[in-house]
Amino acid sequence: MLISLHVKNLALIEESQVFFGEGLNIFSGETGAGKSMLIGSVSIGLGGKAGKDIERDPERPAEVELEFSIDSEEQRRKFEEYEIPVDEDGLVIIKRRVKNGKSVYRVNGVAVNNPMVRDISSVLIDIHGQHEHQSLLYQKNHLKLLDRYAGDGAKSAYERYRSHYEVYKELKRELEEADTDESARLREADLLRYEVREIEKAELKEGEDEELEKRYNLMNNSRKITEAAGSAAELMGGDESAGELTGRALRSLADIAEADENARNLYEELASVDALISDFKRDLEEYLHTVEFSEDEFEDTASRLDLINQLKMKYGASIAEINESLEERQKKLERIENFDAYINELKQKISIEEKELSAAAAELSSERKAAAAQLQTKLVEALVSLNFIDVKFNIDISDSDDYTVSGRDRVEFTISTNPGEALKPLREIASGGELSRVMLALKTVLADTDSIDTLIFDEIDTGISGRTAQMVSESLAELSRRHQVICITHLPQIAAMADHHFLIEKSVKNERTVTRINELEGDAITDELARIISGAEVTDTVKRSAEEMKKLADEVKAKVS
Repeated sequence: MLISLHVKNLALIEESQVFFGEGLNIFSGETGAGKSMLIGSVSIGLGGKAGKDIERDPERPAEVELEFSIDSEEQRRKFEEYEIPVDEDGLVIIKRRVKNGKSVYRVNGVAVNNPMVRDISSVLIDIHGQHEHQSLLYQKNHLKLLDRYAGDGAKSAYERYRSHYEVYKELKRELEEADTDESARLREADLLRYEVREIEKAELKEGEDEELEKRYNLMNNSRKITEAAGSAAELMGGDESAGELTGRALRSLADIAEADENARNLYEELASVDALISDFKRDLEEYLHTVEFSEDEFEDTASRLDLINQLKMKYGASIAEINESLEERQKKLERIENFDAYINELKQKISIEEKELSAAAAELSSERKAAAAQLQTKLVEALVSLNFIDVKFNIDISDSDDYTVSGRDRVEFTISTNPGEALKPLREIASGGELSRVMLALKTVLADTDSIDTLIFDEIDTGISGRTAQMVSESLAELSRRHQVICITHLPQIAAMADHHFLIEKSVKNERTVTRINELEGDAITDELARIISGAEVTDTVKRSAEEMKKLADEVKAKVS
């Protein structure tokens, strides 16, 4: 759930912090007080678009900080996917800092980008404003909603379908690529034969290029190596060399080694040095032999290395990749040379896989149709509870022309809101107020299958009043028993249902407009309800109405708890 929102230097908000609670969190206030900024700041914090003039004071950055508590495995997996640490308490802090139009995001201290924040927020919160209600008008979203309701049954059927679909599409792609004219196939076969011969003729061996590189570098630097090593050999082996001088010193000490213990120790130390010099001279002579080579050897090494590098440029960055390329070309050449047999075999595979795919699609469709029948019934009940008196709602499922990544089902929601009216697609019949209620009905029905803890509703009360408003408020109260619900409203019936009621006010500070958000308690709640009811002067009669409305709302909440 969303624990808190902290905003600094954002539009009308100088600095404000809101601590949310479980259940239904209601925000109310005068028109123009900045209620939309609440939803706007949450959206901005979660990667939404930030306008150019978002910073209240251009000298300071705008900052939004959201604190969440998570407890589901799905949510934790999302953070693991991005290697973002989450402690045992499940605390998540998302920060966005905007300065001169540039944003910096951090999630639990880890720097992230905008797409990552948006993806992470998809498992934390669901914001429903006018745009989200409008999404119901698009048929492509209806299948997603149905599958969400269908749950595990449709999910496992879809996974089986998807595995066959991937194989089927790959086979179809292979057949389309193979379907070329004969002259093109012959040209391709000639090219493949040339490439296969070129690679095979090279008789490449794993690691050969690395050894050749070492050998070539040694040969290329041999003159410098030979001169340096030869000079060292002369210094170690001449009349005045280190070896000769050490030998003389050793012979001088030999005469006194037996006469004195210290002299014997010196003699033994020098003998060790003499032995080391002898070993070094021998190793140096052997090394000189290794760097001796003929001009032909150098030419052969350079030529072989040049051939391998040319093949790398054409077929792969390493000998292993060149050999893989050879194998691919051999297989492709074999297919072309046995083209008819290859095509027949491919078509047989497609036919077999299509039968499997058709069976999987039928199974998936069956799961969806069973779920659709249940969802229709529950949605009609939910819509009736939202004051759609004589409503009909249907989920039409028909076959699409071809297999798609989602199956063969075409799903569309249709509705009739008045007696005698034929069922029509949502986009043709539903008004803005009706759409918001249909969305609320869907969220209420899907509440048990929806893993997202926090739901935000903006403009849920668009175009409604009276009995409809009361029924919407009762539906929100029921939904808030299973989810944290945050709702901005101007209707007293909805505000009265609040478990936590916040007032958004606008005032002037230092000759600038400032928006403040405060949680109401006790009499302040009924005072705000009275203000919403009257819209002007708050009389004693209006106050009594507000108290009665709050009392009735508490009774309704007690029933749905």
